[in-house]
Amino acid sequence: MRLCSIASGSSGNCIYTGGDHTHLLVDTGISKKRVEEGLKALDIKGEELSGILITHEHIDHVQGLGVFSRKYEVPIYATKGTIEGIKKISSIGKMPEGLFHEIQTDETFTLGELKVEPFKISHDANEPSGYRIGDGKKSVAVATDLGKYDDYTVEHLKNLDAIVLEANHDLKMLEVGPYPYPLKRRVAGDKGHLSNELSGRLLCDILHDNLKHVVLGHLSKENNYEELAYETVKLEVTLGDNPYKGDDFPITVAKRSSVSEIIDL
Repeated sequence: MRLCSIASGSSGNCIYTGGDHTHLLVDTGISKKRVEEGLKALDIKGEELSGILITHEHIDHVQGLGVFSRKYEVPIYATKGTIEGIKKISSIGKMPEGLFHEIQTDETFTLGELKVEPFKISHDANEPSGYRIGDGKKSVAVATDLGKYDDYTVEHLKNLDAIVLEANHDLKMLEVGPYPYPLKRRVAGDKGHLSNELSGRLLCDILHDNLKHVVLGHLSKENNYEELAYETVKLEVTLGDNPYKGDDFPITVAKRSSVSEIIDL
């Protein structure tokens, strides 16, 4: 399996994962051109995609969905609430009804050689979901846009080989930053986004010897920066109730506007 962030941040998100024969995108929150450029870096054509998994209908996750899916006719997999939300966004445009495939959280489905497990996340969207994807030998997950986590979340993120995990904001930067107070409350709330600290604490709960790649994603442009997210998560792991230290495994930060490291599992 492979995992690669094509773009990740509060301004747009698109993640690739796939196996030998099945290629998937998680979200298309960037332009068609940028998605195509990202796929080219992976030596994959749009026509070769088996599906697009959508986490939720916010524009930074679906901005390029209409143009891209109309050109390549890639099947779209999302919950009922997410599909309904997408159809209400006028900027996406009209999309062929046959492209949409309704899924349900906690119900695994198969695309080629890959098993896809959608799981519930806590975010202020219609029916958002994270995704765990595996080929029977290796497994990866995309877990962003969650304001909180619990035992259910941890259970779905155990025994992974790689993960894209949200580290959206630094609490102090958010507190003194330019956002209006209601938006600050939303971001920091239970249906908002994971702070760097919470990201590190969640990571402590899912660490094991075979988790070889941790990619921090969905960083806020206004309330975070790469070095701060990286150092804060490492510190939480080192201080946490687990046998690991922050330097025991590789942590990278997904790039906002360019293709990140291609992870081969």
